[in-house]
Amino acid sequence: MATILGVDHKVFAVSTIAVSVGIAGYSVYRLVQDRKRQKQTNIYESQKLVSEYLVFHYGSPDEILRWSFGPKNCLEFPKQCADICMKYFKQGDSIPLRALDIGCAVGRSSFELARMFEKVIGIDYSQAFVDVCDQLKADGMKHYAVTDEGDLNTERIAVVPSIIDRGRTSFQQGDACDLPTSLGQFGCVLAANLICRLHKPFDFLARLPGLVAPGGILVITSPYTWLEQFTPKSTWLGGYRDEKGKPVTGFDTLKAQLSHAFDLVEEMNVPFFIRETARKNQWTVAHVTIWRRN
Repeated sequence: MATILGVDHKVFAVSTIAVSVGIAGYSVYRLVQDRKRQKQTNIYESQKLVSEYLVFHYGSPDEILRWSFGPKNCLEFPKQCADICMKYFKQGDSIPLRALDIGCAVGRSSFELARMFEKVIGIDYSQAFVDVCDQLKADGMKHYAVTDEGDLNTERIAVVPSIIDRGRTSFQQGDACDLPTSLGQFGCVLAANLICRLHKPFDFLARLPGLVAPGGILVITSPYTWLEQFTPKSTWLGGYRDEKGKPVTGFDTLKAQLSHAFDLVEEMNVPFFIRETARKNQWTVAHVTIWRRN
């Protein structure tokens, strides 16, 4: 057994392997723990939010709003978003018939876009949402429960219309602020109520010219609810005053960041309604902007 300077080579080699294996094992352990912490801290991984978004996306008017005096014109917002995309999209030989639904949640807009587009990719940061999308793609339906009051709930079924070719869709977990270049280009990109929930919204905006093919459209909707819980205040797109005291809105920044690559086609205000319980709900107005890649 050879030794140099009192070091046993075989023992040293075995020890080195053990340390390497230990480091690798620790890295895997850390990755698993980080994923667990992400699920614990990300509200969009909770079953509560999954159920609320399922009824938001797929619930019938009576399932979402049981009161006759409620704002019925605020329902089916995810379908409305897809309808807006399809209304403004113009087919062309050089425009890919592909759509990207970034921040797809539980997938209603993605499935609706498959009525027109040959390939639709839905991406969401929440793995729980992506899992639901995959199940809806595979089965065309999903059982879930909505909260009525406290621990009382009602069983519901989310159903993708049978006329839609679910095989045109695919879903994946991803970060809108760090999208892979392998995605390619799209004739339509939808970002519904996403930008005020991103940790690096400027990075997302900078990526958009590479995602939307020339002649393609970009649809962004947002209520501009800037919260430090999701976005560091230094990277808010709006909702603050600049160094001269001038108010800066989210729409101001969208125009400044996108105008070099996109033409603003139209803007509109579209209300939406999210059911939390039978008697407690959210009524919100999204600012919708439609852009065409120049």
